[in-house]
Parts: sequence; structure tokens; C-alpha cells
Amino acid sequence: MTDAAGRPQIAVCGPGDASPTALTLAEAIGAALGRWGATLVCGGLGGCMEAACRGAKAAGGTTVGVIPGYDARAANPYVDHVVCTGMGQARNAIVAASGAAVIVIAGGAGTLSEAAMAIRLGRPVVLIGDWPPSLAAEMVTMAGRTASLQTAREPDEAVGLALKMAGEAPPS
Repeated sequence: MTDAAGRPQIAVCGPGDASPTALTLAEAIGAALGRWGATLVCGGLGGCMEAACRGAKAAGGTTVGVIPGYDARAANPYVDHVVCTGMGQARNAIVAASGAAVIVIAGGAGTLSEAAMAIRLGRPVVLIGDWPPSLAAEMVTMAGRTASLQTAREPDEAVGLALKMAGEAPPS
């Protein structure tokens, strides 16, 4: 899945109420996506979403924010294109469906719902961050053979895996 300019679209999901570690990961992931020229798709609000967009913009990337409400002004200041859904948390399905692959930074129920939706849609998923090993193992079991789910330790590794699993050449 690519945007109109032929750039791969990669969804980045993470908590709005994020730890400093998660925010650092999100910003580095956004920067790596920007350097690669991928379009970042996210939930468009604060926390990991804002950090990822900030990183992408600093690296010259393009960002799309799929927000839960109708007011585009709610999007973080690093979103280039705002999609107002009025769907609340149900917008997570749109975020997951809009990426050729989905990078999921450890988080709460909203982040977990995006990971589950991506798995359900057959989108490749890369887990990064403080996922409890038992939960990551359960997600792999849930994904079964129909979905591709991998874990990464570093932001560049996560982006490389996501791009490769999406059928794009990973950054060298």
C-alpha cells in the first residue's frame, strides 16, 4: 500500500499517555520513516502519535493523522493531513487498515486494539517496546499462520522489518 506519490504508508501505533521510553522510540521510528521516505499514518493526537510525527517531520517525511473527532485542530502540530472521523476509538481500525505494515509501540488497550485489528486484517505487525513476553507470545499465537508478526529492539530495526514485510526495500 502506497500513497498517491508511491511512498509506502506505514502505520505507527502507540499510547497517547506514553512513558518517556515509548516517546523516544516513537520519535526515532518517525525519523527513520521520514528518512526512508515513507508516509507515516497514526492516530494524530498526542503522546507517541505526536512524537512519531515530530520525528518524521524533522526528517522530511509526510504524516497523516486519523483523529477520533470532527475538529481538525485537535491533531498534533506535526500532522500534514488530518482525517476527521467522528468515530472515537473506532478510528483505530482505519489507522490499522491504512498501513502496508503496522509498527506497534507498547501501550494500553487502544494500542492493543490497533495491533489486534492489524492482525485481523492480515497486515504485517512489528512490536517494539515494553511488551510483556507472555502478551507478545499470545499475539503471535493469535496471528497464527495468516499474519506476519515480528518483534524489534531498536527503531531502525522496526522500520526495516515493517518495510520489508510490506514488500518495500528496507533502508540500508
